[in-house]
Amino acid sequence: MRRPRQGGGGAGGSAAARARAGGLGGGSVPARARGAPAAARAAWLRDLCAAMARPLRQHPRVWTPLLLLLLTGPAACAASPADDGAGPGGRGPRGRARGDTGADEAVQRHDSSYGTFAGEFYDLRYLSEEGYPFPTAPPVDPFAKIKVDDCGKTKGCFRYGKPGCNAETCDYFLSYRMIGADVEFELSADTDGWVAVGFSSDKKMGGDDVMACVHDDNGRVRIQHFYNVGQWAKEIQRNPARDEEGVFENNRVTCRFKRPVNVPRDETIVDLHLSWYYLFAWGPAIQGSITRHDIDSPPASERVVSIYKYEDIFMPSAAYQTFSSPFCLLLIVALTFYLLMGTP
Repeated sequence: MRRPRQGGGGAGGSAAARARAGGLGGGSVPARARGAPAAARAAWLRDLCAAMARPLRQHPRVWTPLLLLLLTGPAACAASPADDGAGPGGRGPRGRARGDTGADEAVQRHDSSYGTFAGEFYDLRYLSEEGYPFPTAPPVDPFAKIKVDDCGKTKGCFRYGKPGCNAETCDYFLSYRMIGADVEFELSADTDGWVAVGFSSDKKMGGDDVMACVHDDNGRVRIQHFYNVGQWAKEIQRNPARDEEGVFENNRVTCRFKRPVNVPRDETIVDLHLSWYYLFAWGPAIQGSITRHDIDSPPASERVVSIYKYEDIFMPSAAYQTFSSPFCLLLIVALTFYLLMGTP
């Protein structure tokens, strides 16, 4: 076996001799190897790999760079710019807490690191301050109050109750107006159940097309279509109502909906371009189902109603009809005169 030459620091020397000479201790390519031809650099790399393959106790200096790299790796990772609080490029709250006010301008907004993405996620407030992952749904538009000033002008109205009442104080209120090919109805009644209007060929209940606003147990007000079979209201699945909205407030059921003027011929749905008697009714509901109306004889329009004619009609409730009748007024005058004049 040929013995290696002493002092072999060149390309042909052994890796162990070069290691003793100090060229391998730093783990870098010697100057002669860096400047040598490609064949010499390849030979040096081959000898280096062979030296590292030998037991660690024979050549401890060969593994020194690798051990240093392993020991310093966590520290280098801790100082990575990808961390949300490390260095001037940090995007997280810790970076801002150190007074890094110009970081957002100095570093581009979008980087490939996860830390920067997480910082931007909180900066742009994708999570709300309360910690919810998504913003809450926008509030629903409130129910627009019924305007009674337009009654008799731009819409027709029926009021039942106390003289001078409006849509919020009458026992029953109904308005209608034409909007294009539809009729918009507004209903309101002093009840926690349902309020309805019926379209009838007479003033009696039976064979009537009925639109009702029903307050269910979930607090919603739904528009339903019924057909009066005698004294019983049967729900009809074919519902001509559109643009429905309703609310239950202050122990009142109030709703608004549209219905086409002309509809296909059907026994349960009438054409509103014709004139009909209007039946007014309201009453309680049980689990979203209507029950018998509050009064035995619900009010009705005195004459047929045309949707093309706007009137403001008031009908006093039973509590005010007694004092407003001519007979009652005459009786009050007679009793007053009798008491003042005395008996003969």
